[in-house]
Amino acid sequence: MRAGVSAAPARPVVVLSNNDGCVIARSNEAEALGVEMGAPWHLCRESFDKAGVVVRSSNYTLYGDMSARVMRVISDFTPNLEIYSIDEAFLSFAGFEARCEAHARELRRTVQQWTGIPVSVGIAPTKTLAKVANRLAKKDAAAGGVRSLLDEPSQREALARLELTDLWGIAGRLAAWLRAIGITTPLKLRDADHRLVRERFSVVLERMVHELRGVACIGLEEVTPDRKSLIASRSFGKAVETRRGL
Repeated sequence: MRAGVSAAPARPVVVLSNNDGCVIARSNEAEALGVEMGAPWHLCRESFDKAGVVVRSSNYTLYGDMSARVMRVISDFTPNLEIYSIDEAFLSFAGFEARCEAHARELRRTVQQWTGIPVSVGIAPTKTLAKVANRLAKKDAAAGGVRSLLDEPSQREALARLELTDLWGIAGRLAAWLRAIGITTPLKLRDADHRLVRERFSVVLERMVHELRGVACIGLEEVTPDRKSLIASRSFGKAVETRRGL
């Protein structure tokens, strides 16, 4: 059983990258307005002002401190914790099967009480389904911040509500390749021949097929692996449209 936990902002907000270059985070409300990830701030300033979008600069020192505080609180609820990113974690609820949803709601309440950070919790047998559950917990106000997908009917119902690109690790190009062979929805990917998926794509996508069926293939990484790459990027102050200008 896996539970995915991630921060769930309550206001229509975007956060900008270093030097206020581009959008690197957005709330549900900002996404609903059509704000795209990576959108250059200098091109969006006027439209953001008109739409009442709240814009904040990055503060990585503060983010790191708040993230560490949230993760410390979460670690009190399970000994098995994978810190996936600065605002997301996977944890095992093994041993809590009879009351895992109540345990998740207590976790959410405690994190908010002790840190002031609202989080959403998705509960499912696999990490991929936990990401689906977490997405629905975040988007659906009626869920109260917690969504459980522990049985096959609830999993199918949840997948029926999503697009391919809503799944963990599936971006536009891969989604287009899947659609080209008739896999047009998350449900169709779930029900696809896993051997065909491995042959046409990769073992990684084959694992996702199994994970969508409730078969855990991706374990918790309780020891954070060493960073393998670094990148420094810059954005331009105006649109660059020629090779000479670049």
